[in-house]
Amino acid sequence: MAAKAQPHDDHQLHLFFFPFMLPGHLIPMTDIARIFASHGTKATIIATPQNISRFQSIIDRDDHHQSINILKIDFPFAAADLPPNCESLDNLPSRGLTYNFSKANSMLHPQADDLVSRYRPDAIVSDLNLPWTAEIAHKYGIPRFTFNGTCCFSLCLTMAASQHKPNVKVNSETEPFFVPGLPDPVYITLSQLPDRFFGKTGLDEFFEKIFEAERDTCGVVSNTFFEIEPEYVKLYEKVTGKFVYPVGPVSLFNTKTRDVAERGNKASIGEDYCVSWLDSKEPNSVLYVCFGSLCEFTESQLLEIASGLEASEVSFIWVVKDSEKFKFLTEEFEERIKERSGILIKGWAPQVLILNHPSVGGFMTHCGWNSVLESVSSGVPMITWPLFAEQFYNENLVVTRLKIGIAIGVEQGLAWGEEEKIGVLIKRDRVEEVVTRFMKGGGGQNLEVEEMRKRVSELGELARLAVNKGGSSYVNVDNLITDLSKHRRNHRVTLLE
Repeated sequence: MAAKAQPHDDHQLHLFFFPFMLPGHLIPMTDIARIFASHGTKATIIATPQNISRFQSIIDRDDHHQSINILKIDFPFAAADLPPNCESLDNLPSRGLTYNFSKANSMLHPQADDLVSRYRPDAIVSDLNLPWTAEIAHKYGIPRFTFNGTCCFSLCLTMAASQHKPNVKVNSETEPFFVPGLPDPVYITLSQLPDRFFGKTGLDEFFEKIFEAERDTCGVVSNTFFEIEPEYVKLYEKVTGKFVYPVGPVSLFNTKTRDVAERGNKASIGEDYCVSWLDSKEPNSVLYVCFGSLCEFTESQLLEIASGLEASEVSFIWVVKDSEKFKFLTEEFEERIKERSGILIKGWAPQVLILNHPSVGGFMTHCGWNSVLESVSSGVPMITWPLFAEQFYNENLVVTRLKIGIAIGVEQGLAWGEEEKIGVLIKRDRVEEVVTRFMKGGGGQNLEVEEMRKRVSELGELARLAVNKGGSSYVNVDNLITDLSKHRRNHRVTLLE
């Protein structure tokens, strides 16, 4: 077990970390806390029991675990009318319970307030989706920084679309329109805008609280690195008037094999089996396929993906949620793909471990920012298949600006909880065509993919340099610590006066 948190001494800076209850937010926030501890601060992570179980072992193994503490807050299932064991958004049985989850989220406020009151940290690093931490920070005169889980490109595109409203005169769902106010010419479509632009989420009050909380926030701690989007880091600072501290890619902080394999959860596949299977393959010959922890495809779309992958005759590892939906083709499909070099992982996968293997030559991804960064860090180009939220924006960055991926061609998002209504987005023929072209080349396409591979490898090297001592992300961690130390000294002088 991690050491019990104690009030900080007069010298060591103490940071409280409040992660949101979703793997794509919890995992990088845990890494960020560990990174700050490795730079000499005390880091305390505040989370619920089920979420703690997802990162407890990696904290216990951390070289600086004595400076990392975990404080438990209880999740109010009954009070929010939620079923038990729904402490994370990816565990909700239906999207209809999103409002209840948001309600439970807000109910954590008093417990968190009590902990801040008792331990008086020097700063709070809070997920954007926990706006009540702004009230706590204001109450105790503590600087608050947000973690938002995506890149500055997507944040700037969101702000520009909100400010200029270029979509209001567009009628076609799929007609690209220009978004002004950005360093690059960026085009998006109505169908690629997040649901909240149209008031479809039912969480308008929640989003308003987030916007209000941002007004009193000191800055942003971001899982990105300056070299991948320099103009957008600068633009976000200019538009918001807040400092941005890019400290990523934080996945690169995990250097121990076991930490890489168990990052975020215990894998559903044996690490040794997975590695030995990959060892048997040629370099860049395996496609890794994973669409994140939230959306579930319909049976009909799963069948199209399965048929397309099988027809491509490309070796692949495909990760699916352990869902009843997949049982309709599992046994027969698994038997066939064993002969054709395919693995199906049902549940949690050791994604970073897989992507870093030399035999993996491509990643079919939903374009969640963590996945994009992990692919870049591993030097693996992408086949992009965005589903919802800002994932279409991330695709735009990957395909159009960075030129390190090919779009599968999906034009419409797959709203979480509305999968059955939407049905099939991409047919098997398109899956086969793109996978074959991407992984095997042919038809003059080899050069295109090789150029992508070269560019993403160069970005991966820049990412590694950024997190190493003296690199931009490493320095940004020290910069924030320096800024907070100055704030603490100035605050004490003010009190003495």
